[in-house]
Amino acid sequence: MTEPVVQVESLSVRFAVGGRWLQAVDGVSFTIGRAETLGIVGESGSGKSTIAQAVLRLVPASGGRVSFRGADLLTLERKALRAARERLQIIFQDPLASLDPSMTVGEIIEEPLREHRPGLTSSERRDRTLSMMGRVGLLPAHLHRYPHEFSGGQAQRIGIARALMLDPELLVCDEPLSALDVSIRAQVATLLKDLQQQLQIAILFIAHDLSAVRFSCDRVLVLYLGRMMEIASRDALFGNPRHPYTCALMQSVPIPDPVRARAQRAAPLGGEIPSPLAPPSGCVFRTRCPLAVPRCEHERPALRQVGDSLVACHRAEDIRLGDASNRTAT
Repeated sequence: MTEPVVQVESLSVRFAVGGRWLQAVDGVSFTIGRAETLGIVGESGSGKSTIAQAVLRLVPASGGRVSFRGADLLTLERKALRAARERLQIIFQDPLASLDPSMTVGEIIEEPLREHRPGLTSSERRDRTLSMMGRVGLLPAHLHRYPHEFSGGQAQRIGIARALMLDPELLVCDEPLSALDVSIRAQVATLLKDLQQQLQIAILFIAHDLSAVRFSCDRVLVLYLGRMMEIASRDALFGNPRHPYTCALMQSVPIPDPVRARAQRAAPLGGEIPSPLAPPSGCVFRTRCPLAVPRCEHERPALRQVGDSLVACHRAEDIRLGDASNRTAT
């Protein structure tokens, strides 16, 4: 791995709900290197966005450590946290909803400089704004327009430009493509990859779309009910997944080939994700897992090395090898 930018250790987040504790994130650990993209995937309610928000201190963590520049972000005082946040930025799922409709594009992109670089002159801020707009594919003529005058793809480019104005070291992308038209997603995904290589930014990429994850990410973490199921390089995970849940997610992806689609099971993953207020004992995935055995009910599987993956499954060795798109558990 390249030089670490952020290291997350045993991160936990819980919320009080009606006198009970909801464990949204439970002991998640990972590292992201410079110019590396780590993807986090899982069904809705698995805790993906909560991890991103906890790393940025947008929601409080109940345990763990987030190391950045030699300090623990979770324990920084207000002044130190404000300084650190200059290097930690986020791109949101809905580009239009994340932009202030009363501000022009120029004002939106320039705002981080006004807030964190007060020594710059108005001319210097404008020059930097125009330069960044050019890097993300926006025109100088867009400077004085308002967000509602732009398409979703253009609005996301505005959000990307704003996020990059302070030269961040970590960029959190929370479902950055899901609100965009299919034809635009590839353009924005390619833009993010190009900017990452130019600026050497570490990216935490939250997504449902496995095709987007496969294109954008170097490593992938699979999450279920706030727990790590598997983490591996992109090629290892898509070529030879080791957790039944990872396999089920891949089998759930629609196949454009009707012949292959008929050969694939119609419902590779039955049931719904359990409530995090009452998670299953032992392995939280056991209630939907085709490989579950009595041990899974009583013993929480530890994350361990199996092949090229770190996987939390008692029976990871029993997953068939071969083409992941046609994978079934034995």
